Amino acid sequence: MSAAGGPRALSPPDIGARKGKTPLVCLTAYTTPVAKLVDEHCDVVLVGDSVGMVLHGMSSTVGVTLEMMILHGKAVRRGLQSAVMVVDMPFGSYEESPAQAFRNAALVMTETGAAAVKLEGGESVAETIRFLTARGIPVMGHVGLTPQAVNAFGGYHIQGRGEDAERILRDAMAVAEAGAFAVVLEKIPEALARLITQEIAIPAIGIGASPACDGQVLVVDDMLGLFGTFRPKFVKRYAELADAANAAIAAYAYDVRERRFPAADHVFSDEPSTVSGGEDT
Repeated sequence: MSAAGGPRALSPPDIGARKGKTPLVCLTAYTTPVAKLVDEHCDVVLVGDSVGMVLHGMSSTVGVTLEMMILHGKAVRRGLQSAVMVVDMPFGSYEESPAQAFRNAALVMTETGAAAVKLEGGESVAETIRFLTARGIPVMGHVGLTPQAVNAFGGYHIQGRGEDAERILRDAMAVAEAGAFAVVLEKIPEALARLITQEIAIPAIGIGASPACDGQVLVVDDMLGLFGTFRPKFVKRYAELADAANAAIAAYAYDVRERRFPAADHVFSDEPSTVSGGEDT
């Protein structure tokens, strides 16, 4: 129980202790209303730099700024009670040095109330992960397809096929050994994801990876079907909200043009209503 008497929120050590147990449920969130919805069902809520593409119309995550992540992190924090909130460190905010990473990660955590940050990369960021965790900043890793390196990869291509599998395995091992409490495996072959999950001591959270992973994460807008044409192979659509929203907006536009809205129920009279159940003030 918390000091306020409510249920205790999960922590990064709680997530780390879930290795090999009930799979972890993770989704992204960028706003307070969505955070409230996912909090009830998720163990981890990721304020992903995917916000740049999902909400801001960017072509990649490379242009996302620290200020954007802090803004959306604050919004998500207001909607959470129990899930662990992890905030992505955006491109350019941690690669220069461990000291730079600490300054920016500390800023993110103090400004947003995040429980942890997420860094992309494997062996190249292991020293930084070690530096951060030694100074009280929990870190989630991210290997495989790392979207911030899209320009180096030449696109959002699957990683770890053939001889490249050894590189991804080394990256995951390096992240785990450096002290990360969990690691995201993105868009790698299923057999490789299964092997990594077996080999590392921390939870592996898959996205386009394997059902054998210790958990799964998706972009919430993808799984809700809020995009009409964007359909990655690794996403299961649990709803088609774009279609429902389009139909609702079309119905509203029709009613306005036909003067069917607002109707009598939606306007105010000269005298307060005595009918209960509705606002009339």
